[in-house]
Amino acid sequence: MTPPETVPLDQVDLADLDRFGAGLGWAQFDTLRREDPVHWTPEPAPGSGFWAVTRFDDIWAVDKDPETFTSEKFVNLEEVDDDLMDARRSLLETEGERHQAMRQLIAREFSPRKLMKNYEGFLRGLTRQTVGAALEHREFDFVEKISADFPIQVLARLLDVPLEDTGQLIAWGNELVGNTDPDFTDHPLDSPESEQYKHLPFRSPVVQEVFDYGRALAERRRGGDGTDLVSLLVNKVPMDGVPLSARDFDNYFLLLVIAGNETTRHAISNIMLGLMEQPEQLRALQADPALITSGLEELIRYASPVYHFRRTATRDVELGGKQIKEGDKVVMWFASGNRDEAHFPDPYRIDVRRPDVDHMTFGKGSPHTCLGNNLARMEIRLLLEELLPRIESIELTGEVKRVRSNFVNGIKRFPVAVEAR
Repeated sequence: MTPPETVPLDQVDLADLDRFGAGLGWAQFDTLRREDPVHWTPEPAPGSGFWAVTRFDDIWAVDKDPETFTSEKFVNLEEVDDDLMDARRSLLETEGERHQAMRQLIAREFSPRKLMKNYEGFLRGLTRQTVGAALEHREFDFVEKISADFPIQVLARLLDVPLEDTGQLIAWGNELVGNTDPDFTDHPLDSPESEQYKHLPFRSPVVQEVFDYGRALAERRRGGDGTDLVSLLVNKVPMDGVPLSARDFDNYFLLLVIAGNETTRHAISNIMLGLMEQPEQLRALQADPALITSGLEELIRYASPVYHFRRTATRDVELGGKQIKEGDKVVMWFASGNRDEAHFPDPYRIDVRRPDVDHMTFGKGSPHTCLGNNLARMEIRLLLEELLPRIESIELTGEVKRVRSNFVNGIKRFPVAVEAR
């Protein structure tokens, strides 16, 4: 990706989803970091507007201070009615002791030691299978054959569900994370019809299908001795002594289905596209595969699969010279922080030898650091280790199309031609 063209400050609009679908988010971030790093952004009704925080240091100040900037008022831009918050609350919208207790239920499964012991061998074999099947074709869609195929099979293993269900899991993920893209959903978040589904996450009736699927799994595994994530959620009691309610389980399961697939998928796509656009870095990784491990954080920084997460101010506070009022939405644009020139010189250049890449992709070290960050790192590393040595050349055969979203930095179409070694 080359540095984007400049967008004048008075034309910046981070609420305009079409700009992100056209890949214009980056130019807006650059303008804001340079001219107005804590920027008030109006929203169309029913939104009330938000503060866009775009510099690395300001984003980190917000993310590490849950007492001042809470996630309990929800983490996306949608403003959920007060009487619906408890019904829709997931791990993401929980703070303090309860948040830690809910994380603890499955956190051990995602520790580096546990992943290496239980999953690395399986994942490497799965990666080879995915790569081998894709490379049987000279031309294919990279998202369909590789980016989406590999992480969803990993998720199926973690949830212990049949592989034939992976297509449905992908479809649900597309529908929900892509709930502002008409290619993915018949129930767009910004349509008047979504009002009738406001009691459901993502304002989508598809959520009920995910709930029903998860409940059927839970019923079969309750009281058993399984070690899959569903069994852990239904049979373990959190360390605060408060069992998960049926609603807690629904929302936790939904989060696993979405987070366990979508972000890794889009990270892989953005990394591969970046390496194709900067082929000297692709060649460096092929010449010295050890750079895949040492350069992994740089690749993840560049990919930035999630644009933002929101917090809400619990009190009046000053940030970046602006007066934020209690109740204001404060949006951390992680993707912008990952392009902050003050922390990453020449930020649009992939440099797999860049030292000390302290990126924000997984939430850095905040209380809400992504639970699956170690798994995502392992998946991306294994995919690159198995794929790159088998590529003699790779080139685009058509237009790369992005998801119409200011939440997920996603690629939905990525046609390539590959000459295999």
